[in-house]
Amino acid sequence: MAQLGLTVLRVVVGLVFVAHGWRKVMVGFDQVSQSFAGLGIPAPLAAAVLAMLAELVGGALLIIGLKTRLAAIPPAIVMVVATVVAHLPHGFFLPKGYEYTLVLLAALVTLILAGPGPYSVDEILRRWREKGGKAEPSPPADAEPGS
Repeated sequence: MAQLGLTVLRVVVGLVFVAHGWRKVMVGFDQVSQSFAGLGIPAPLAAAVLAMLAELVGGALLIIGLKTRLAAIPPAIVMVVATVVAHLPHGFFLPKGYEYTLVLLAALVTLILAGPGPYSVDEILRRWREKGGKAEPSPPADAEPGS
């Protein structure tokens, strides 16, 4: 049952990043890059595009659990930059502080270290490779007896 927590964490964090990436798309590259320029981020248009891709693609991959450890790295970088550049000067607490970006960063680091959990495309592919490419379902390798 404990491994189910990784799945919940992965899917929710993925949804958060897809939502934030989609919001940037809807606002538009120009407005996002202007905002980044106001924060002193170099090459703000390129940074805006990279942040949107990190959030949308990384978030989508997290939701399905594909290449989870790798997919969590770009959004983690975005969270480090957001924390240091945009939120740290405002202290810890919201609405402008860094507590939210810190929690998201901790969740991403957890997924990088622990992996996707048992209900993921990564796990399906791992089991498939173990069976020599056969598509027979089997329980996760770390499943508890009777779960």
